Order: sequence, then C-alpha cells, then structure tokens
Amino acid sequence: LGKQLAAESLVDADIVIGVPDSGIPAAIGFSEASGIPYAEGLIKNRYVGRTFIQPTQEMRESGIRMKLNPLRDVLKGKRVIVIDDSIVRGTTSRKLVKALRDAGATEIHMRISSPPVTHPCFYGIDTDTQDQLIAATKSVAEIAAQIGVDTLAYLSWEGMLAATNQDPNNFCSACFTGDYPVEIPDGVKKSKLMLEMGLIN
Repeated sequence: LGKQLAAESLVDADIVIGVPDSGIPAAIGFSEASGIPYAEGLIKNRYVGRTFIQPTQEMRESGIRMKLNPLRDVLKGKRVIVIDDSIVRGTTSRKLVKALRDAGATEIHMRISSPPVTHPCFYGIDTDTQDQLIAATKSVAEIAAQIGVDTLAYLSWEGMLAATNQDPNNFCSACFTGDYPVEIPDGVKKSKLMLEMGLIN
C-alpha cells in the first residue's frame, strides 16, 4: 500500500514517518519506493486504545493527547511525510499535525494508505453517522485545510486493489464506496446514512 501510495502521490521531503501502529508498514513501503528515509517520529503510549471509537469528542481528544508523542530531535527542521491508514472524523489528524508542528516540523505532507472513508460501517466498527465522517462532507483540499497539513493525498480505489491484488467482489469496501454487500434495513439506514436524508450535500 505504501509503495503504491508513493507512486501516486510522491512529494519532496526529508523523512517519512508512520502513525503507530497501523501507519508504519505503509510508511516503510513509501520510504522504500521513494528513497526518502524512514524515521520513527512518533512514540505511542501502549495503554491508550483506538481514539476514533471513543463515545464523546472530549474523550477522543483527551485520548489523542495521551496516545502519541512526537520526537522533537527527529522532527525539528524537517519536511515530513506522515503516513496513516485512514482519516475518520479528522480529530486525531488535526491534533497530530499540531503536535508535529509544535515539535518543529517545517512542512507536513499527510498520505493516507486507503481511499477516503465516506460511509459508516454496519458490520461491527462504530464509525458514527455519515455526517460525522469528514470525507463524506468535505473535499480533499477542505480536509487538508481543516487538519492543517501542507498537502494531503489518499490512496486511490484502483491503487488499493492493485496493491492488494484483490477482486473488489471478494471483500467488503462499503466504507469507501457505499456499496453494502448485505442490505441494510431502512430504519438503520436512515439513522446512519445522513446523506440519504438530505441533511448534507
């Protein structure tokens, strides 16, 4: 995924870092494909769980502050490519970018090793209603501005399939496409898919 991401959205920078833990394999692949050195610029607190599934915004932001610690010695004065696996609400990314800038990064280029998450999951991952998913309501440029990066790019749908050598019919990708493999009951659909209710464009 990281190698494909580098082929699609390379940018000039000094180092590549991954957001622990899920962004690290793609960051290593991006580094190998681009020739830009990989570095460990973030240390993860192992005692904090996934922040995007916390029930309230306050809890999510508190978790982020405790979860990731930027390494100033690695980041100061550097143009940084940050690789993460996804952007859900944008909360984590915005706080992370601020922390990287506070640590001295001069440029921050975020690269995401999946397509934009535009639809909620009905199969066990709590991603809230569709209007809470930043990519469902904002363009890539708008997301970049909101989270405070110099540039932002996602892996394309076609690139994801190519990198994983997958037939799109063999796995669920509804969070990227809105094409749910199992019919969602209308009541559930109306409570989660806010686009269908005409509440957001």
